[in-house]
Amino acid sequence: MDIKFIPAEDVKRVLHFSELIPQMESALKKFSSKNVEQPVRSIVSVKEANGFLGVMPAYSSTDQALAVKLVTFYPQNTDVPTHNAIIAVFNSHNGIPEVIMDGEVITTMRTAAVSAVATKYLAAGDASTLAVLGSGVQARSHIQALSSIRSFKKINIWSRTKKNAEKLAGEVGGTAYDSVQEAVKDADVIVTVTSSSTPVLMKDWVKPGTHVNAVGACRPDWQEIDPDLMRSSVLYVDSREAAMKESGDVILSKADIFAELGEMVLGVKEAEVQKTTVFKSLGV
Repeated sequence: MDIKFIPAEDVKRVLHFSELIPQMESALKKFSSKNVEQPVRSIVSVKEANGFLGVMPAYSSTDQALAVKLVTFYPQNTDVPTHNAIIAVFNSHNGIPEVIMDGEVITTMRTAAVSAVATKYLAAGDASTLAVLGSGVQARSHIQALSSIRSFKKINIWSRTKKNAEKLAGEVGGTAYDSVQEAVKDADVIVTVTSSSTPVLMKDWVKPGTHVNAVGACRPDWQEIDPDLMRSSVLYVDSREAAMKESGDVILSKADIFAELGEMVLGVKEAEVQKTTVFKSLGV
Protein backbone atom coordinates (compact mmCIF):
# COMPACT_ATOMS: atom_id res chain seq x y z
CA MET A 1 0.00 0.00 0.00
CA ASP A 2 1.58 3.26 -1.20
CA ILE A 3 0.39 6.20 0.92
CA LYS A 4 1.22 9.63 -0.43
CA PHE A 5 2.58 12.30 1.95
CA ILE A 6 2.00 15.99 1.22
CA PRO A 7 4.40 18.27 3.15
CA ALA A 8 3.69 21.78 4.43
CA GLU A 9 5.47 23.49 1.52
CA ASP A 10 3.17 21.82 -1.00
CA VAL A 11 0.07 22.70 1.00
CA LYS A 12 1.18 26.35 1.24
CA ARG A 13 1.73 26.52 -2.48
CA VAL A 14 -1.83 25.53 -3.40
CA LEU A 15 -3.94 26.78 -0.46
CA HIS A 16 -5.17 30.38 -0.87
CA PHE A 17 -7.71 32.38 1.13
CA SER A 18 -9.55 33.39 -2.05
CA GLU A 19 -10.59 29.75 -2.48
CA LEU A 20 -10.49 28.61 1.16
CA ILE A 21 -12.95 31.17 2.58
CA PRO A 22 -15.79 30.16 0.20
CA GLN A 23 -15.02 26.48 0.91
CA MET A 24 -15.32 27.12 4.66
CA GLU A 25 -18.62 28.91 4.12
CA SER A 26 -19.88 25.86 2.22
CA ALA A 27 -18.55 23.49 4.90
CA LEU A 28 -20.31 25.43 7.67
CA LYS A 29 -23.60 25.11 5.79
CA LYS A 30 -23.11 21.36 5.37
CA PHE A 31 -22.25 20.98 9.05
CA SER A 32 -25.33 22.87 10.27
CA SER A 33 -27.51 21.03 7.75
CA LYS A 34 -26.41 17.76 9.44
CA ASN A 35 -24.91 16.54 6.16
CA VAL A 36 -21.62 15.74 7.88
CA GLU A 37 -20.98 13.05 10.45
CA GLN A 38 -18.56 14.63 12.88
CA PRO A 39 -18.38 14.00 16.62
CA VAL A 40 -16.94 16.56 18.99
CA ARG A 41 -13.19 16.12 19.08
CA SER A 42 -11.66 13.83 21.67
CA ILE A 43 -8.95 15.39 23.81
CA VAL A 44 -6.05 13.57 25.48
CA SER A 45 -4.19 15.60 28.12
CA VAL A 46 -0.41 15.34 28.38
CA LYS A 47 -0.21 16.83 31.86
CA GLU A 48 3.56 16.67 32.29
CA ALA A 49 4.05 19.03 29.35
CA ASN A 50 0.77 20.96 29.71
CA GLY A 51 -0.08 19.63 26.25
CA PHE A 52 -3.13 18.25 24.49
CA LEU A 53 -3.79 15.86 21.60
CA GLY A 54 -7.03 16.35 19.71
CA VAL A 55 -8.60 13.68 17.48
CA MET A 56 -11.03 15.08 14.88
CA PRO A 57 -12.69 12.59 12.48
CA ALA A 58 -15.30 13.55 9.90
CA TYR A 59 -17.27 12.02 7.03
CA SER A 60 -19.17 13.91 4.34
CA SER A 61 -21.35 11.70 2.17
CA THR A 62 -21.98 14.50 -0.34
CA ASP A 63 -18.23 14.94 -0.88
CA GLN A 64 -17.43 11.23 -0.36
CA ALA A 65 -14.74 12.49 2.02
CA LEU A 66 -13.49 10.52 5.01
CA ALA A 67 -10.64 11.98 7.03
CA VAL A 68 -9.22 12.62 10.48
CA LYS A 69 -7.07 15.41 11.82
CA LEU A 70 -4.67 14.74 14.67
CA VAL A 71 -3.62 18.03 16.26
CA THR A 72 -1.46 18.80 19.28
CA PHE A 73 -1.56 22.00 21.32
CA TYR A 74 1.42 22.75 23.53
CA PRO A 75 0.89 26.37 24.66
CA GLN A 76 4.25 26.61 26.42
CA ASN A 77 6.29 25.88 23.27
CA THR A 78 8.68 28.68 22.39
CA ASP A 79 11.15 27.39 19.78
CA VAL A 80 8.64 25.24 17.88
CA PRO A 81 4.97 25.89 16.96
CA THR A 82 2.34 25.57 19.70
CA HIS A 83 0.03 23.75 17.25
CA ASN A 84 1.15 20.78 15.15
CA ALA A 85 -1.06 18.53 13.07
CA ILE A 86 -1.38 15.86 10.41
CA ILE A 87 -4.44 14.93 8.37
CA ALA A 88 -5.11 11.40 7.13
CA VAL A 89 -7.51 10.95 4.20
CA PHE A 90 -9.17 7.58 3.52
CA ASN A 91 -11.02 6.19 0.53
CA SER A 92 -14.66 6.39 1.66
CA HIS A 93 -15.68 3.35 -0.42
CA ASN A 94 -13.19 0.80 0.93
CA GLY A 95 -11.50 2.50 3.89
CA ILE A 96 -7.99 2.35 2.43
CA PRO A 97 -5.76 5.25 3.59
CA GLU A 98 -4.75 7.36 0.58
CA VAL A 99 -2.98 10.49 1.81
CA ILE A 100 -1.28 11.83 4.91
CA MET A 101 -0.63 15.54 4.79
CA ASP A 102 0.75 18.29 6.94
CA GLY A 103 -2.10 19.75 8.99
CA GLU A 104 -0.43 22.76 10.58
CA VAL A 105 -0.79 25.02 7.53
CA ILE A 106 -4.40 23.94 7.01
CA THR A 107 -5.21 24.47 10.71
CA THR A 108 -3.69 27.95 10.68
CA MET A 109 -5.45 29.05 7.50
CA ARG A 110 -8.75 27.21 8.05
CA THR A 111 -9.25 28.83 11.45
CA ALA A 112 -8.72 32.32 10.03
CA ALA A 113 -10.92 31.56 7.01
CA VAL A 114 -13.87 30.68 9.25
CA SER A 115 -13.37 33.93 11.18
CA ALA A 116 -13.41 35.67 7.80
CA VAL A 117 -16.80 34.09 7.04
CA ALA A 118 -18.12 35.35 10.39
CA THR A 119 -16.69 38.81 9.73
CA LYS A 120 -18.15 38.92 6.22
CA TYR A 121 -21.66 38.49 7.63
CA LEU A 122 -21.44 40.12 11.07
CA ALA A 123 -19.13 43.13 10.79
CA ALA A 124 -20.58 46.50 9.80
CA GLY A 125 -20.35 47.29 6.12
CA ASP A 126 -18.16 50.32 6.80
CA ALA A 127 -15.84 48.56 9.28
CA SER A 128 -12.44 50.24 8.96
CA THR A 129 -10.47 49.43 12.13
CA LEU A 130 -9.25 45.95 13.03
CA ALA A 131 -7.80 45.17 16.46
CA VAL A 132 -5.85 41.96 17.02
CA LEU A 133 -5.01 40.73 20.53
CA GLY A 134 -2.08 38.36 20.12
CA SER A 135 1.01 38.32 17.92
CA GLY A 136 1.57 34.70 16.92
CA VAL A 137 0.83 32.56 13.88
CA GLN A 138 -2.94 32.90 14.20
CA ALA A 139 -2.70 36.68 14.53
CA ARG A 140 -0.85 36.88 11.22
CA SER A 141 -3.20 34.45 9.52
CA HIS A 142 -6.26 36.36 10.71
CA ILE A 143 -4.93 39.69 9.51
CA GLN A 144 -4.29 38.18 6.09
CA ALA A 145 -7.68 36.44 5.88
CA LEU A 146 -9.79 39.34 7.16
CA SER A 147 -7.92 41.84 5.00
CA SER A 148 -8.83 39.74 1.97
CA ILE A 149 -12.55 40.41 2.52
CA ARG A 150 -12.50 43.90 4.10
CA SER A 151 -10.37 47.01 3.49
CA PHE A 152 -9.16 48.10 6.91
CA LYS A 153 -7.67 51.57 7.23
CA LYS A 154 -6.18 50.82 10.65
CA ILE A 155 -4.80 47.65 12.23
CA ASN A 156 -4.18 47.82 15.98
CA ILE A 157 -2.03 45.19 17.68
CA TRP A 158 -1.66 44.26 21.35
CA SER A 159 0.43 41.47 22.83
CA ARG A 160 1.61 40.71 26.35
CA THR A 161 5.14 41.08 24.94
CA LYS A 162 5.35 44.58 23.48
CA LYS A 163 8.25 43.80 21.14
CA ASN A 164 6.19 41.02 19.54
CA ALA A 165 3.31 43.45 18.99
CA GLU A 166 5.71 45.98 17.47
CA LYS A 167 7.21 43.34 15.18
CA LEU A 168 3.80 42.27 13.88
CA ALA A 169 2.65 45.88 13.52
CA GLY A 170 5.75 46.58 11.44
CA GLU A 171 4.97 43.62 9.17
CA VAL A 172 1.35 44.64 8.48
CA GLY A 173 1.57 48.43 8.61
CA GLY A 174 -0.27 48.56 11.92
CA THR A 175 0.19 50.19 15.31
CA ALA A 176 1.28 48.46 18.53
CA TYR A 177 -0.44 49.43 21.77
CA ASP A 178 0.56 49.06 25.41
CA SER A 179 -2.94 48.16 26.61
CA VAL A 180 -5.86 46.12 25.32
CA GLN A 181 -8.22 48.99 26.10
CA GLU A 182 -6.33 51.42 23.86
CA ALA A 183 -6.04 48.84 21.07
CA VAL A 184 -9.76 48.02 20.93
CA LYS A 185 -11.57 51.24 21.87
CA ASP A 186 -12.17 52.35 18.27
CA ALA A 187 -12.19 48.90 16.66
CA ASP A 188 -15.01 47.74 14.42
CA VAL A 189 -13.66 44.17 14.34
CA ILE A 190 -11.67 42.52 17.14
CA VAL A 191 -9.78 39.23 16.98
CA THR A 192 -8.62 37.55 20.20
CA VAL A 193 -5.89 34.99 19.49
CA THR A 194 -4.07 34.81 22.81
CA SER A 195 -2.95 31.89 24.95
CA SER A 196 -4.59 33.43 28.02
CA SER A 197 -6.74 31.31 30.32
CA THR A 198 -8.33 34.41 31.93
CA PRO A 199 -10.28 37.22 30.25
CA VAL A 200 -8.27 39.88 28.38
CA LEU A 201 -11.13 41.68 26.58
CA MET A 202 -13.59 43.58 28.80
CA LYS A 203 -17.15 44.57 27.91
CA ASP A 204 -16.70 48.26 28.76
CA TRP A 205 -13.83 48.58 26.28
CA VAL A 206 -15.86 47.42 23.26
CA LYS A 207 -18.00 49.93 21.41
CA PRO A 208 -21.58 48.91 20.51
CA GLY A 209 -21.92 47.16 17.15
CA THR A 210 -18.41 45.71 17.17
CA HIS A 211 -17.85 42.19 15.89
CA VAL A 212 -15.50 39.95 17.92
CA ASN A 213 -13.83 36.77 16.66
CA ALA A 214 -12.85 34.92 19.85
CA VAL A 215 -10.33 32.27 18.80
CA GLY A 216 -8.23 31.40 21.86
CA ALA A 217 -9.36 29.77 25.14
CA CYS A 218 -10.15 26.36 23.63
CA ARG A 219 -10.55 24.53 26.95
CA PRO A 220 -13.65 24.38 29.21
CA ASP A 221 -11.86 26.12 32.08
CA TRP A 222 -10.17 28.85 29.99
CA GLN A 223 -11.57 32.29 29.12
CA GLU A 224 -10.43 35.14 26.87
CA ILE A 225 -13.61 37.22 26.93
CA ASP A 226 -15.24 39.06 29.83
CA PRO A 227 -18.36 37.03 30.81
CA ASP A 228 -20.41 40.25 30.75
CA LEU A 229 -19.41 40.80 27.11
CA MET A 230 -20.32 37.19 26.27
CA ARG A 231 -23.76 37.53 27.87
CA SER A 232 -24.56 40.94 26.37
CA SER A 233 -23.52 40.08 22.79
CA VAL A 234 -25.27 38.04 20.11
CA LEU A 235 -23.29 34.79 20.25
CA TYR A 236 -22.46 32.65 17.24
CA VAL A 237 -20.45 29.39 17.30
CA ASP A 238 -19.17 26.90 14.75
CA SER A 239 -20.75 23.98 16.65
CA ARG A 240 -23.29 24.19 19.48
CA GLU A 241 -22.31 20.77 20.78
CA ALA A 242 -18.60 21.60 20.81
CA ALA A 243 -19.13 25.01 22.40
CA MET A 244 -21.07 23.50 25.30
CA LYS A 245 -18.33 20.92 25.85
CA GLU A 246 -15.10 22.79 25.08
CA SER A 247 -15.50 26.56 25.41
CA GLY A 248 -14.85 28.09 28.81
CA ASP A 249 -16.00 31.44 27.39
CA VAL A 250 -19.43 29.91 26.75
CA ILE A 251 -19.68 27.45 29.64
CA LEU A 252 -18.45 29.71 32.45
CA SER A 253 -20.34 32.81 31.31
CA LYS A 254 -23.57 30.85 30.78
CA ALA A 255 -24.09 32.93 27.65
CA ASP A 256 -26.93 31.91 25.34
CA ILE A 257 -25.88 30.67 21.90
CA PHE A 258 -27.94 32.46 19.25
CA ALA A 259 -26.83 30.42 16.24
CA GLU A 260 -24.22 28.31 14.54
CA LEU A 261 -22.47 30.18 11.74
CA GLY A 262 -23.83 27.61 9.29
CA GLU A 263 -27.40 28.40 10.35
CA MET A 264 -26.76 32.08 9.68
CA VAL A 265 -25.19 31.39 6.27
CA LEU A 266 -28.18 29.19 5.41
CA GLY A 267 -30.55 32.01 6.37
CA VAL A 268 -32.14 30.02 9.18
CA LYS A 269 -30.89 32.61 11.72
CA GLU A 270 -30.28 36.32 11.27
CA ALA A 271 -26.94 38.09 10.96
CA GLU A 272 -27.37 40.70 13.70
CA VAL A 273 -25.02 43.26 12.13
CA GLN A 274 -26.36 46.25 14.09
CA LYS A 275 -25.63 44.60 17.44
CA THR A 276 -22.41 43.64 19.21
CA THR A 277 -21.61 40.11 18.06
CA VAL A 278 -19.19 37.42 19.18
CA PHE A 279 -18.13 34.45 17.11
CA LYS A 280 -16.64 31.83 19.43
CA SER A 281 -14.33 29.73 17.28
CA LEU A 282 -13.35 26.24 18.39
CA GLY A 283 -12.52 24.49 15.14
CA VAL A 284 -14.49 21.72 13.45
